[in-house]
Amino acid sequence: QLQLVESGGGLVQPGGSLRLSCAASGFTSDAYAIGWFRQAPGKEREGVSCISRRLGRTMYADSVKGRFTISRDNAKTTVYLQMNSLKPEDTAVYYCAADSSVGIFSCSNGPSEYDYWGQGTQVTVSS
Repeated sequence: QLQLVESGGGLVQPGGSLRLSCAASGFTSDAYAIGWFRQAPGKEREGVSCISRRLGRTMYADSVKGRFTISRDNAKTTVYLQMNSLKPEDTAVYYCAADSSVGIFSCSNGPSEYDYWGQGTQVTVSS
């Protein structure tokens, strides 16, 4: 059974850092493009970053470029989102998701492209 489990969320002060993890079970994470999304209260779910199945090509939302980094571990079972210089507007529930239909060298920041979703982890940036 395919499953994604996020971890690493929490409360952090503005300017701080967190690293989110997305652990895949039932498949290796490089069998799918993996995306990170977030949803703040009253707002639509938005794409944050994604990584392709092959070559590790990445995409970032403009709002997080230069601050967030997506990566995949060598065993291909976990995808990380390193978040630096966090801002209060980064506060949201963060989800990872897997996309089986996109080309192997591509990924999408569109939520509708993704087939499997984790349960989410809360990130709160506040002083």
